[in-house]
Amino acid sequence: MSNIEESQRQKKIGTVLQQDLVDVLQKAATQGGMRGVLISVSKVKVTVDLSVAKVYLSIFPNNKAQELLEGIRSNTPLIRHELAQRTKNQLRRMPNLEFFVDDSLEYIDQIEKSLKGKENPISNPDLLDKRKQS
Repeated sequence: MSNIEESQRQKKIGTVLQQDLVDVLQKAATQGGMRGVLISVSKVKVTVDLSVAKVYLSIFPNNKAQELLEGIRSNTPLIRHELAQRTKNQLRRMPNLEFFVDDSLEYIDQIEKSLKGKENPISNPDLLDKRKQS
C-alpha cells in the first residue's frame, strides 16, 4: 500500500522539526564562524514509519550551500541530539535526519531572469541545463 498523501502525524512532526531546526542550524552556523549566512528550512518530509526526516534547506548566499551542507551532514548526530532535547515533550522518538539543498528558489530565479530577457534559454540552452530531460 503506497501512501501518497502525508498523514496528519507526519505533517505535525515535520512542522515541529522545521521550527526547531531553523533555530539549531542558524545558531550552529553563527557559532561556527559563518556570519552573514542565512539558513532556512524550506520543508521537512517525514517517512510513513516516522523513522526518517528529509530536511530541505535554502542557504544564502548560494555559493556557501555545498560547504555548509557538508558541515551540517557531518554534525547530524549533534543536531539530532539537540533536536531530541528540544522536542522530548512532543516526540517519543527522534527520526534520523537527512539533509538536502532545496534549489527551487535558484531555479525560480533562473526562470524569472529568462522571462525578463536577461538570460534567454532559447538562444543559450545551457542555462537551464539541469532541468533538461535526457
